[in-house]
Amino acid sequence: MKKSAIRKPLLGTVAMLALLVGTPARAAGSSDAAPAKAPDTDAAPAKATDADAPAGDSEIVVTGRKTRSVAEVSGVEIQKILPGISPLKAIQTLPGVTYLTADPWGNNEQNISLFIHGFNQQQLGYTLDGVPLGDQQYGNYNGLSPQRAIISENVGRVTLASGAGDLGTASTSNLGGTIDTFSSDPKDKMGATISQTVGSYSSFRTFVRVDTGTFGNGNALYLSGVRQDGRAWDFQGKQGGYQANAKFVHDDSTGKLTLYGAYSDKTEPNEDATVITAATVGTAPYTRPFFYPDFAGMEAYLASPAYKAAGSNYRNYYSDAQRTDYLGYAKYDLHISDKISWSNQGYYHHDDGVGVVAGPIDVAGLPGLFAKYFPTLTAAQLNAQFGGSGLASRTTEYRIDREGLISTLQVELGDHQIELGGWYEHQSSSSYRRWYALDVNHPSSPYTRPLDYEAPQITQYGSEIRVDEIQTHIQDSWHALPTLTVLLGFKSAFQKASQRVPVQPIPGSFSGSTALPVGQLNTDTPFLPQIGLLWDVSPDSQAFLNVQKNVRQFQTSAAAGLSPFALGSQEVFDAFKANVKPETSWTYEVGARTHKALAWGPITGFEGQISFYHVDFSNRLLAISPTTVITSIISGAAVIQNVGDVKTNGIDLAGTLHFGPHFSIYNALSYNDSRYMQNYLVGLAQTVVLTADKKVPGSPEWLNKTVVSADYGVFDAQLVGDYMGRRFATFTNDLSAKGYFTLSGRIGATIPLPGGAVVKKLSVSVNVTNITNQTGASTLSIAQPTNTYNAFPLAPRQVFGTVSVGF
Repeated sequence: MKKSAIRKPLLGTVAMLALLVGTPARAAGSSDAAPAKAPDTDAAPAKATDADAPAGDSEIVVTGRKTRSVAEVSGVEIQKILPGISPLKAIQTLPGVTYLTADPWGNNEQNISLFIHGFNQQQLGYTLDGVPLGDQQYGNYNGLSPQRAIISENVGRVTLASGAGDLGTASTSNLGGTIDTFSSDPKDKMGATISQTVGSYSSFRTFVRVDTGTFGNGNALYLSGVRQDGRAWDFQGKQGGYQANAKFVHDDSTGKLTLYGAYSDKTEPNEDATVITAATVGTAPYTRPFFYPDFAGMEAYLASPAYKAAGSNYRNYYSDAQRTDYLGYAKYDLHISDKISWSNQGYYHHDDGVGVVAGPIDVAGLPGLFAKYFPTLTAAQLNAQFGGSGLASRTTEYRIDREGLISTLQVELGDHQIELGGWYEHQSSSSYRRWYALDVNHPSSPYTRPLDYEAPQITQYGSEIRVDEIQTHIQDSWHALPTLTVLLGFKSAFQKASQRVPVQPIPGSFSGSTALPVGQLNTDTPFLPQIGLLWDVSPDSQAFLNVQKNVRQFQTSAAAGLSPFALGSQEVFDAFKANVKPETSWTYEVGARTHKALAWGPITGFEGQISFYHVDFSNRLLAISPTTVITSIISGAAVIQNVGDVKTNGIDLAGTLHFGPHFSIYNALSYNDSRYMQNYLVGLAQTVVLTADKKVPGSPEWLNKTVVSADYGVFDAQLVGDYMGRRFATFTNDLSAKGYFTLSGRIGATIPLPGGAVVKKLSVSVNVTNITNQTGASTLSIAQPTNTYNAFPLAPRQVFGTVSVGF
């Protein structure tokens, strides 16, 4: 990147750094009140922000009293970015975060790309109110996305621990930190909110929430629902569905009972990524839109020269993801005494889902696949077998059932705050891959499930997996001095997983396999330590240091990810058990944070954080095909191996300058250098892939985020700028995607209403995403070692208007 491209962001953050490390006295008579002092415990959670709190109460970044780097976005700020936005996309303003999707809401899970400090989304931990949400693998086997677990408008805050999360975080994948979403509590006063959003590409979102207010003896409840509809921006795919949330809280001197339930029935149209090679850089198509519902156009395309000329960038008829989820938990926080508290939380999650793609039957290795099942059919007969359209529908049909318990005991003994905790989850999941005919006379729709109305032509495989997770931790937060807290602790993680295969694939038809493996795989990691220090440099500034080890348990799916249960033979599976180790990481963080009221001319306040980090990532896993041929339709991955280590060094610097109560500027600058340490071997010839000292693809070196917020009278406005530097797109760094800058904005108004009116609050807002209509590569999909990668497109500029009425 050119020096001029980073000069201005660096100049802005240098001033913030000077404020951060300095300790000027708080000015007397400052117009900004001094912030309230946070609790003196490392484990103390921040208070949830009410999603309907006044704008002046919101924060873009809130730094808590932790021995680690922690930042958060409030519910108010989340809805400012875009009403209804995914909680994960909302954290894109935080330092060190790269979050990309091909839709402005951040809802489409198929093309999500999330990197934090060089770790991808499957190497991070996710929770909702403490309930584990799995590893966010597309085609998930152990959880669900935050945007399905909670309606966006009900989010109180999202917290990012970008280096390492709490020891008690219920996750099997948090190598590189945790993202914790918290639901807002019911309101004290009875009322209701109705919000209506309309916008580009026929977007239509209706949100309703009813609060009972406090009733009885400390009871409060809300019920809410949302309906969202729209279409994809580059074809006629439908996006949306229904969601409902309910939350009940009973709070008294004995304890706090919380009940939460969520229902989600969503359909997301997928995107096809563009295949880019060294020979097609600059000439490959920007999008590969589906033809649906233009079936005649699809048929004409298959008969045209353009179809064959497109090569790997041929167009499909449709693809989508359909997911139905039920999630609930019951939590009781018992106040045994003013020194002892005990929290217990039980939860349950059921998911029923299907991913569908309908496309040509003579591409991406499919003729070889179908020849295994119909060895005597000619090409014309095979076409007739699949309905005469030249197309087939492939489904991956999922089911997940999870139930678990989280228990945490906190005891205060003098200067020591002891915490003991445990997490247990039993997980049952299944995955079936099926192929259906697509009748030329009655073409199917992506919004129905083929199994509901016809028998499959092929059931390629059927997998049933059972997993038991056990995690325990103990920690001591010791106030060694009035200004010094020492945190010592460790956790233990155990996973017991097994697979049975009711439907085995025909040998050679899946992953080059002879059979999917059956049997059990146990992984035990009894000692994962953490050491942390928190020093109160002054009443409004702290320095922190944290060292922590984490593990990523093996993924457990036959359909997605780096799972040993998707290996192609029992022998390979047994060799994996004997020789392959789980991924682990040592994370080292040191930094400082401050929150100051100032009287520097127009500058009246500043809060910010700087952190330096180093990560030793060991036993990196990679799927390696013996032929190196991997396609998006049939998997060619035959082995999973440890291929060495990754070393990461980086810095995050973020801060907000306040210019009185009505104007603020937030800026976050991040630098990350994540490099592979070793080469590895691939293919039958054991060819050396030269990855030593190469940078991790998909993860940018430079990030800069800016948020300018203003409000005056009834009006408020916000601009969000996001610069992402160049990303390498192959393991050997021979291809890359250019960096770019995107800009989004909002202007809103709260309409004054007469006293005594039925309507208590009326607000309107307009949001514009990708204001400059920037084009470029969104998510990068990296499967080959050299010369090839897949890129999803950036969503174009879109405009949304929202009217919200409070009663």
